[in-house]
Amino acid sequence: MKLQVIDHPLVTHKLTVLRDKTTPSPIFRQLVEEIIMLLSYESTRDVEVVDQEIETPVTSMTGKVLSTPPPIVVPILRAGLGMLEGMTRLIPTAEVGFLGLKRDEDTLEAITYANRLPDDLTGRQCFVLDPMLATGHTLIASIDYLLERGARDVTAICILAAPEGLQALEEHLSDNANVRVVVAAVDEGLNEKGFIVPGLGDAGDRLYGVVD
Repeated sequence: MKLQVIDHPLVTHKLTVLRDKTTPSPIFRQLVEEIIMLLSYESTRDVEVVDQEIETPVTSMTGKVLSTPPPIVVPILRAGLGMLEGMTRLIPTAEVGFLGLKRDEDTLEAITYANRLPDDLTGRQCFVLDPMLATGHTLIASIDYLLERGARDVTAICILAAPEGLQALEEHLSDNANVRVVVAAVDEGLNEKGFIVPGLGDAGDRLYGVVD
């Protein structure tokens, strides 16, 4: 597993405003989109391209275009949906699938409740979107799902990560799993409820409001 922390000044500035508990939901959603665009720019540095002949207004040339099949973007419901727009703005031709996982508040384990992905992902580059890598259980379940169906490599894009979650993910993955984690920051750790500290609270609630 490879970890990449994007500490660009624009990312750190936007992340500070995102963390602020007084930031309202509309601004929070906008900042998430902007941060994900910046993280996605670095996350897609190794996306596959192929040569393509084109005609410019001046002459012919060989350019580069994204290969086929295109990457597949997988937001984890529900909070990952808030990251989708930022990613698809950068790669509008990407395909989009969905995984619904929620955390059991007693065991902190991930429970799958929705799946809209192809059964065969052989050779595909996959990008998983989940704002918080806390205990790591949700991301582990998601990555396992993609690799088991033949994904060639998986990049997880998260806004924040906790050391405990990163360690759990690294210990779970085999040495031959081609997995990269891209984050804006690695925080201090988890509290007794499994929330990242200092964190930014419940990303889903701050994006969309509290659902009873």
